[in-house]
Amino acid sequence: MLYWLGVAAFALTILISVSLHEFGHLLTAKFFGMKVTKYFVGFGPTIFSFQRGETEYGLKGIPLGGFCKIVGMTPQDDDVAPEDQPRAMWRFPVWKRTIVMAAGSITHFILALAAAWVVAFTLGLPNTAFPQTEADKVPEKPYITVSECTWVSIPTDANAVCTPGTDGAVAGPAYAAGLRSHDLVTKVGTTEIANYGQLTSTIRSLPAGPTTFEYVRDGETKTATVNLVIGDRKPVTDDNGALAKVAVAGLGWDLDSVPNMIKYNAASAVPATFEYGWFLVENTFKALGRIPQKVPALWHSLTGSERDPDTPISVVGASRLGGEAIEHGVPELFLNIFISLNVFIGIFNLLPLLPVDGGHIAIAWFERARSWLYGKLRRPDPGRVDYYKLMPITYAVILIGGAFTLLTITADIVNPIQIFNR
Repeated sequence: MLYWLGVAAFALTILISVSLHEFGHLLTAKFFGMKVTKYFVGFGPTIFSFQRGETEYGLKGIPLGGFCKIVGMTPQDDDVAPEDQPRAMWRFPVWKRTIVMAAGSITHFILALAAAWVVAFTLGLPNTAFPQTEADKVPEKPYITVSECTWVSIPTDANAVCTPGTDGAVAGPAYAAGLRSHDLVTKVGTTEIANYGQLTSTIRSLPAGPTTFEYVRDGETKTATVNLVIGDRKPVTDDNGALAKVAVAGLGWDLDSVPNMIKYNAASAVPATFEYGWFLVENTFKALGRIPQKVPALWHSLTGSERDPDTPISVVGASRLGGEAIEHGVPELFLNIFISLNVFIGIFNLLPLLPVDGGHIAIAWFERARSWLYGKLRRPDPGRVDYYKLMPITYAVILIGGAFTLLTITADIVNPIQIFNR
């Protein structure tokens, strides 16, 4: 029961955020004097509506978003009454149109920041420096664990006990040099160390033999000479790669020294919120760049292959994860999925592609730049872009986007990503 309540609650929060997206368009359009004739939550048949001034507000039967009808968004709109022509959106200055079209995404960003700020001082925000993989380049100083024994060749028996002097095992070089778990390594040789990924890559780039390590213990900076040995290790950036012979120090990542969540007070939550927001923005762009290479994995997940947790999800998948979070009593996860999804929707809507808002913004500024250039060249203003000529590209974007959405929704139903074992 809790699971389905969580799913419904998450779907409702997304519906509200998308409705507020459209409300952002409505408020800014009215502020600038544009005419807004309709504002509806949902699509399909109208459940109810009412008129306030020149705008009809209402609720439709299919709760999958909403829309805001602004008169004359493009010069090609043929439903603009003669008396409304002066208020057609396309006649307004480009900066006003930009604000109106960007208002939806700005609303998502405001929702994300507001939610993140509340979460920061109530439940705590995820530590953006917390390691996801050994290769992560995180801005956290590398605290270490130190082993008395380390393998220089990977044992065939996964349960083998590492004992110095036995086949493939030697005394841990770092331990023998005096380093201990929870120490903070700051320099290896002449290289300053900023994170664990850099520590690993630096050690592996060195030859075997004595190497100076600088580290901090109990606030005191110390040095030790570690006698690096050659061992078989997988590449840092590819767990599936072949083993390579590299320098080994017998160190590991001390995850206990890196908190997973950080709680702030109301004041310190402000900079933490913006830092976390920027972290999400950066990772959203990275995720968008990885989408093409994740499509095959999504397709294979429909045929029985294990679902890659790094594949994109739809609103259906996000709602299921929200349901899991509520079911297992992790409200911070529910809220962080909501925050991340709002950042993603906000950025996606600003992409310079029709029919999303960013496409209209891009065309508006293209027109402005082209008019300026023609003016400098003393040539007649070429006027407005003909949207009809862009329809093939628009249809292609809709077709690709629709197919991808259908693929992700199907994968989220047939083979969903699960955070917890249910």
